[in-house]
Amino acid sequence: MTAPTTGPPGTWDLLITLTAPPFGSDTVTTVLRLADAALRRGARVQVWACGYATALTQRSLGAAKPRDLRDLRTDHPSTAAVIGGLMKSHPDAFAWYVCRFCAEDRGATEHIDGVATRSFSRFPRHVAACATTVYVGGA
Repeated sequence: MTAPTTGPPGTWDLLITLTAPPFGSDTVTTVLRLADAALRRGARVQVWACGYATALTQRSLGAAKPRDLRDLRTDHPSTAAVIGGLMKSHPDAFAWYVCRFCAEDRGATEHIDGVATRSFSRFPRHVAACATTVYVGGA
């Protein structure tokens, strides 16, 4: 599976730029819920991950998080599995992009299938292709 192209202006409905570190707050959960809700309403959604958010789609995360010792019977999907599921469920309407500079700087270079690694110089094309851009994260 390859990520859809950015396309001409207005081709996509929503671009979410995620720059927050993965586990410092509920930011990642908020982004995933926002993307899922938009997709359920028929929107076409892109997520651009920068900084430590580039680690969310690492192949090494596997399908599930480590087991919670308080509840060994329950499996919880990893962020990579959740994002991969969104890409499989919405192949022409959901794309996840990773900033190449940020990913390489953090050693986050092996991503699940379908995640595209792009140079930050291409980011303006993604903004132009989307009707709405939302920035979520830190400075």
